[in-house]
Amino acid sequence: METTFLRRMYRPFFLFLAVLTLFYVLYHIYILQFQPKVNSNIIMPRVSPHDTVNRSFCTFQPLSPEDALEERLILDSIAWPETPLLPSPISVEQTTDPAHSTFTILPGRKGGQWHVGDQLEVMIQTFDFQGRPKKFGGDFLTARLHNQKLEAGVAGKVVDHLNGSYSAVFSLLWEGDAQVEVTLVHPGEAFSVLDRLNREQPDRIYFKSLFRSGSLSETTICDVCLRPTQQPVCNYTDLRTGEPWFCYKPKNLSCDTRINHFMGGTIQNITANDEKLFHSGVNLKVNIPASGLASVTLLPPEEGQPKVKSSTVTSEPSGYYYQGVWRGLGGLTIHQFNASAITQCLKGKAVHMYGDSTVRQWFEFLNAALPGLTEFDLHSPKQAGPYISLDFANNILVTSRFHGPPIRIVVVSTSALRYIANELDGLDGGPNTVVVFGIWAHFGTFPMEIYIRRLQNIRRAVVRLLDRAPGTLVIIRTGNPKFLNLFVSLTNSDWHSLQCNRVLRAMFKGLKVHLIDAWEMTLAHHLPHNLHPPPPIIKNMINHLLSYICPQKEG
Repeated sequence: METTFLRRMYRPFFLFLAVLTLFYVLYHIYILQFQPKVNSNIIMPRVSPHDTVNRSFCTFQPLSPEDALEERLILDSIAWPETPLLPSPISVEQTTDPAHSTFTILPGRKGGQWHVGDQLEVMIQTFDFQGRPKKFGGDFLTARLHNQKLEAGVAGKVVDHLNGSYSAVFSLLWEGDAQVEVTLVHPGEAFSVLDRLNREQPDRIYFKSLFRSGSLSETTICDVCLRPTQQPVCNYTDLRTGEPWFCYKPKNLSCDTRINHFMGGTIQNITANDEKLFHSGVNLKVNIPASGLASVTLLPPEEGQPKVKSSTVTSEPSGYYYQGVWRGLGGLTIHQFNASAITQCLKGKAVHMYGDSTVRQWFEFLNAALPGLTEFDLHSPKQAGPYISLDFANNILVTSRFHGPPIRIVVVSTSALRYIANELDGLDGGPNTVVVFGIWAHFGTFPMEIYIRRLQNIRRAVVRLLDRAPGTLVIIRTGNPKFLNLFVSLTNSDWHSLQCNRVLRAMFKGLKVHLIDAWEMTLAHHLPHNLHPPPPIIKNMINHLLSYICPQKEG
């Protein structure tokens, strides 16, 4: 009788313990399921296996036939025009000199009149340092049309005729004066150097990790590609995505004792003669002078007048600036959002940002702009994150997390290293979820195949996310031009960033995603180029972002 009573008395207690135990087990299964999975087996170095990107020392998992074909087609589509082999060492005197080169505005209709809605065409002729006309193409030129008084600007489209001449075509979008600006970013001869460096020296920026167990600690070099030595290698290839990462194994510690990731340093292995191809003020981001007038006056559009089109190419900018405000040309009307409008737009939404520090700029802008958005201190390292901000009153969540390695910033704990694809797989998604990502600035020293494979993994995750939650909004930030000197040119050139943008567009073409063209938004603006664009450009990017999240009906 007493035993039966005790059983009844303690039955709720034991039931509670069982439920608590079950919850504990399920919770840890969930945690394990979404932790980054890596293969930390020890491997012995090997050289030139059958599946390689860099025939010297980069080794990767084989691609599927479909991915391999796509990789080849994309590489073919972004192939840069080759320049003839110059005698070694290179004679800079035979390369493109912006000071000797010129551009000429071609006549418009009606004896040099241009109207809003027409196109303006400029012919560019390049010459070498000895004043001789170039006979082949391959130079990296940019062009913009601008009026600083009106705070107006638009990027032009440059066409390489492969014979030393180029065309730049501009859409005419505002009334008044318009000044033409043509810039030599790099001479064509520089790209053989950049391509060689990316294939032969992808580790010219190298990384390290600290391994620690008790009082014992060691630091070793890590990278996507490690040069073969007699030292064993720890394999941290992500098991879910196949993203490769390796570290030389510490002498006295196991691979499992790795605790962080950081940039180790740089190795510049380039000849003094090759350096002359990247000379600031000489042939690195230098404007080309006009032969004749450098500006035109744009008249109002004429009704019934056929539009003047270039015989070479159609200029199709993604947008333009007028009175300092970015106006989109792709069908989306970009609205201006103050703090109140931003809060109303994001009310009830979760915005997840992934990528490099150029995406983190957007997170920081929203934090500063919204008085009700409060950042929760996760004690994360500055620049590395992760970050989270909340507006409880309006049910707004904004997060920011860096992409997986390579990462060239401060020390990052290994527990904080997450690949974008894995993070997307952990999202429920839905109509109140916004995903923003941008990934490009930390890949400038690697062969383009590495970037392509990263985007293939992210795209697969985006497809899975949109399949399970079609209402999820996905927005992608492209790379942007930046200030260039010798070091930046060799490790993160505008040429490589432009190629990354072309890969990005090809990779996500046809998917239900939106692109914010940071390249043109920076190129068309009058402020100097910077890896982290200045506040006026960021504000326009945020307005563009919010116009996707909260499109407003006209009228």
